[in-house]
Amino acid sequence: MEPPSPDTPLIEYRNVTVCRGERVALDGLSLSIGIGEHVAILGPNGSGKSTLIKTITRECYPKLAPGSYLKILGRQHWNIFALRPLLGIVTNDLLARCTRDFSGLEIVVSGFFSSVGIWPHHRVTPEMEQKARRAMEALEILHLADRRMSELSSGEARRVLIARALVHEPKSLVFDEPTTSLDLHATYELRKILRRIAAAGTGIIMVTHDLHDIIPEIERVILLKGGRVFADGPKEKLLTAETLSRLFGTAVEVVRRDGYYHLW
Repeated sequence: MEPPSPDTPLIEYRNVTVCRGERVALDGLSLSIGIGEHVAILGPNGSGKSTLIKTITRECYPKLAPGSYLKILGRQHWNIFALRPLLGIVTNDLLARCTRDFSGLEIVVSGFFSSVGIWPHHRVTPEMEQKARRAMEALEILHLADRRMSELSSGEARRVLIARALVHEPKSLVFDEPTTSLDLHATYELRKILRRIAAAGTGIIMVTHDLHDIIPEIERVILLKGGRVFADGPKEKLLTAETLSRLFGTAVEVVRRDGYYHLW
């Protein structure tokens, strides 16, 4: 497979409609995200954020329509196992599937196989294990290598999943509601990790409904409402009380401190 050109979008949606049962979850959605770009996709519950992620992971497929397409790195058709190493995915659904009796190291190594845990038919090479250990060391969780996932806190388990996503050195990481169920300390530690990843050059695509998830390195926000793009642009222009009050349908105040935004 030829490498994409530098100007090829990482993800490109054109007039994409996705139905979940009888409900239209994405309604003619169009957006584009570049390789290495740091972007937050923000919206209320039911705005289509989770469905958007499931179209990337090929768990949901758009309706066929003239002029409609979804491209990842310039291609509409992928072998899912070839795609997964290019995009690291960290979601709450994946966290639930990984909360089992596999060790932390086994879960990280399983990123090479796009599986949950290591199974008898998998051939783990010394190089794979070394890369997995380096990823865990970079996230300061090497001490969790032999711990069972079912024994870890939510914050620890999420860091293991980030290490799993990083073993392939992907072009971008996609996070779905990254601080869900985390306490204050775990949230603070996760923010530091995300900032280090962004500074190292890996793109961050963060899907959330909480402003405080948006790290300072993220400069662009895409606001979703009703399965459509409500607004798209620099966060300084869009993360305002007026715009967010219309997005969430309730009067809010916005406070900025140390590069982070908070909603009241």
